[in-house]
Amino acid sequence: MEVIYGLLPGMLLLGLVGVIVFFWAVRSGQYDDMDGAAHRVLMDEDTMVSPEENKVNGRESTAQQDNRQD
Repeated sequence: MEVIYGLLPGMLLLGLVGVIVFFWAVRSGQYDDMDGAAHRVLMDEDTMVSPEENKVNGRESTAQQDNRQD
Protein backbone atom coordinates (compact mmCIF):
# COMPACT_ATOMS: atom_id res chain seq x y z
CA MET A 1 0.00 0.00 0.00
CA GLU A 2 2.90 2.37 0.67
CA VAL A 3 4.07 1.89 -2.92
CA ILE A 4 0.92 3.58 -4.20
CA TYR A 5 1.82 6.75 -2.30
CA GLY A 6 5.07 6.91 -4.28
CA LEU A 7 3.69 5.83 -7.64
CA LEU A 8 0.69 8.15 -7.70
CA PRO A 9 2.70 11.41 -7.72
CA GLY A 10 5.09 9.85 -10.24
CA MET A 11 2.24 8.95 -12.59
CA LEU A 12 0.72 12.40 -12.26
CA LEU A 13 4.07 14.02 -12.96
CA LEU A 14 4.66 11.86 -16.07
CA GLY A 15 1.14 12.61 -17.29
CA LEU A 16 1.69 16.33 -16.82
CA VAL A 17 5.01 16.14 -18.69
CA GLY A 18 3.27 14.28 -21.54
CA VAL A 19 0.55 16.93 -21.81
CA ILE A 20 3.15 19.73 -21.80
CA VAL A 21 5.17 18.01 -24.53
CA PHE A 22 2.01 17.50 -26.61
CA PHE A 23 1.03 21.17 -26.40
CA TRP A 24 4.62 22.19 -27.24
CA ALA A 25 4.51 19.97 -30.34
CA VAL A 26 1.18 21.45 -31.45
CA ARG A 27 2.42 25.02 -31.02
CA SER A 28 5.68 24.33 -32.87
CA GLY A 29 3.77 23.01 -35.89
CA GLN A 30 4.57 19.31 -35.70
CA TYR A 31 1.02 18.35 -36.68
CA ASP A 32 0.37 21.00 -39.34
CA ASP A 33 0.89 18.78 -42.40
CA MET A 34 -0.16 15.24 -41.56
CA ASP A 35 -0.66 14.09 -45.17
CA GLY A 36 2.29 15.84 -46.82
CA ALA A 37 4.90 13.17 -46.13
CA ALA A 38 2.54 10.41 -47.24
CA HIS A 39 1.87 12.17 -50.54
CA ARG A 40 5.54 12.99 -51.14
CA VAL A 41 6.39 9.30 -50.95
CA LEU A 42 3.90 8.53 -53.71
CA MET A 43 4.93 11.39 -56.03
CA ASP A 44 7.45 10.39 -58.67
CA GLU A 45 9.69 13.32 -59.56
CA ASP A 46 11.97 11.18 -61.73
CA THR A 47 9.98 11.10 -64.93
CA MET A 48 11.18 9.09 -67.87
CA VAL A 49 13.16 11.62 -69.88
CA SER A 50 15.69 10.88 -72.56
CA PRO A 51 19.36 11.68 -71.79
CA GLU A 52 19.32 14.35 -74.51
CA GLU A 53 16.49 16.19 -72.76
CA ASN A 54 18.38 15.98 -69.47
CA LYS A 55 21.40 17.57 -71.11
CA VAL A 56 19.21 20.36 -72.48
CA ASN A 57 17.62 20.90 -69.05
CA GLY A 58 20.96 20.69 -67.27
CA ARG A 59 19.98 17.65 -65.21
CA GLU A 60 21.37 14.16 -64.95
CA SER A 61 19.39 11.13 -63.94
CA THR A 62 20.54 9.16 -60.94
CA ALA A 63 21.70 6.35 -63.24
CA GLN A 64 23.86 8.81 -65.17
CA GLN A 65 25.28 10.21 -61.93
CA ASP A 66 26.14 6.70 -60.72
CA ASN A 67 27.87 5.81 -63.98
CA ARG A 68 29.83 9.04 -64.14
CA GLN A 69 33.52 8.73 -63.30
CA ASP A 70 34.81 11.60 -61.15
